[in-house]
Amino acid sequence: MQIYVDGHLVPEEDATVSVFDHGLLYGDGIFEGIRFYSGRVFKLEEHISRLYDSAKAILLDIPISATEMLEAVLTTVRANQLSDGYVRLVVTRGKGSLGLSPKSCPNPSVIIIAANIALYPEEKYSTGLKLITCPTRRPTPASLSPMVKSLNYLNNVMAKIEAQASGADEGLMLNEQGYVTECTGDNLFIIKNGKAFTPHVSAGMLQGITRDTAIEILTELGVAVSQETLTRYDIFTADECFLTGTAAEVIPAVELDQRRIGAGEPGPITRRCVERYREIVNSQGTSI
Repeated sequence: MQIYVDGHLVPEEDATVSVFDHGLLYGDGIFEGIRFYSGRVFKLEEHISRLYDSAKAILLDIPISATEMLEAVLTTVRANQLSDGYVRLVVTRGKGSLGLSPKSCPNPSVIIIAANIALYPEEKYSTGLKLITCPTRRPTPASLSPMVKSLNYLNNVMAKIEAQASGADEGLMLNEQGYVTECTGDNLFIIKNGKAFTPHVSAGMLQGITRDTAIEILTELGVAVSQETLTRYDIFTADECFLTGTAAEVIPAVELDQRRIGAGEPGPITRRCVERYREIVNSQGTSI
């Protein structure tokens, strides 16, 4: 495997960062997860744009332009001779001294990995995920905007541990007020009486790129979509539920906290969204 590190492609065993990198020491950096299908990178420009927005929000100067970053992603995918897979694009504050101040980090580092990924077993796209509500709450947006995809994912990791310890496939996360935000790494949609609902971004969650694509698909299917303040009750009593994320794609959820959602199996609108999403990602995107 060839990894892009600061302008150079190097073998996996040589792809290293300093133990003094502030991304390692303090979670000081940003990332994007990007998928490519059938020789095309899906929503590449949108992911690059969001990366630079995250960088601006945390006062991180990415050392290459957005155009150069886009080409670096394509170069890395080509070097690994992949037509389907996942890109993890990371920008750290770079090597510095011990201590929080970023002034000791003059050279931010860019790392690009292109590999295969399977976030959930394939059968779950047919049978659906079982969810539990995680005790760990999402941080308030006043502490750090959820729109920043930072390297500090400990909050999400702890929620994932709680979900797995409970025997669930995924965990639902609430904000401090008890309203639904998102799952550990995915946005959430419900279907009720033929209409779709998803938490409003003000609840404290990422406005995902796959989430936006799902809204486009639902609109195309003639399903009205509304961003609302949602509670666990809304999910318990929904007719259907599904999650969206770059790595997860579009995947059904059929149970929350031992309550069956709808019929306890993926519903017709969810199934069509899964099918349509796969049609789109295999026919659109930036050519590798």
